[in-house]
Amino acid sequence: MTTQTIGIILNGVTGRMGYRQHLVRSILAIRDEGGLRLPDGSRAQLRPVLVGRSKDRLEQIAHRHGIAEYTTDLDAALADDGLHVYADFLLTSARVPALRRAIAAGKALYSEKPTAETHAEAADLAREVERAGLHNGVVHDKIYLPGLRKLKRLLDSGFFGRVLSVRGEFGYWVFEGDWQPAQRPSWNYRREDGGGIVVDMFPHWSYVLEHLFGPVRTVYAHTATHIPKRVDEQGRTYAATADDAAYAIFEVGRDVVVQMNSSWCVRVDRDELVEFQVDGTRGSAVVGLFNGRVQSREVTPRPVWNPDLADAHDYRADWAAVPDNGEFANGFRAQWEEYLRDFAAGRPHRFDFASAARGVLLAERALESAAAGRRVGLGEGPEAGR
Repeated sequence: MTTQTIGIILNGVTGRMGYRQHLVRSILAIRDEGGLRLPDGSRAQLRPVLVGRSKDRLEQIAHRHGIAEYTTDLDAALADDGLHVYADFLLTSARVPALRRAIAAGKALYSEKPTAETHAEAADLAREVERAGLHNGVVHDKIYLPGLRKLKRLLDSGFFGRVLSVRGEFGYWVFEGDWQPAQRPSWNYRREDGGGIVVDMFPHWSYVLEHLFGPVRTVYAHTATHIPKRVDEQGRTYAATADDAAYAIFEVGRDVVVQMNSSWCVRVDRDELVEFQVDGTRGSAVVGLFNGRVQSREVTPRPVWNPDLADAHDYRADWAAVPDNGEFANGFRAQWEEYLRDFAAGRPHRFDFASAARGVLLAERALESAAAGRRVGLGEGPEAGR
């Protein structure tokens, strides 16, 4: 049986997500288990090549993990015919020129999102990749996690009946940086550096909602900068110019109303940092990224409002846990494996650059809505995001 090797250029692995999730927990985990198992029982070996600006940092990572190849010369890596896939984990501001160099070199593409800072650029990239006939994929890690996979199973089974509404809560308290260090980099809170919770999280909500309930048709959003001053990594106080919270209503698919709160200024009183409650005519579910609970129509209690008496009913006891019914791999690795199997088979990956462009469009329309104080449409049909 012929053994193939897939060469992968990994650009940006010195960053936290690029290193931990994409390199260590995905590519190296697959490599160390003997390669990628293919449907015919064979395995494709992986040849990772690290690319970045700091030779010393690349050398340290390569030595730590037994990686033979690394370089600060992206063009040299792109010229290597034995390297088939270009994977981009750079800052968004540096991503477009790097992706265009990879497109010119004829490489398959796999990118973090957003693929560009503006919808116009993201849509242009999607069209360029399509015209060039290059295999392409964008990281949509959330829907590969156990909680949302359980939710998709419930939807596919018809558990909910007709889905009516979704309520999502995401966020946590990010320290201001004075008396405790912030858990997120300071650029996240400067609009001029590409920061803001809308541009960061709404591309996630775009693919999650589209995958589960259908395309987002309209958005009404209100944004806020609740914390006007923060302290950066050098201990300097700076003005927070980007939104740190967003409160949105989406119309999704066939008349599903989604309320989504996203905030870095909220203290957590829920089981997970993000949770979605889905209500339907025949049942409801509350899911996070890992766990889920359900309540069917048949066992729904009959609350009665009485402001004169304290309600002693334990409403949470009326819900049942959704079983795993299987093993769930790391979400980033699960998508890497799907993407590489699609690449090896020569078939399109379902989460492509066009889907990434729709995510950037949603973020732009949300900011437009917040500025204008009105509901904004996203267009109709598959070309709306391009």
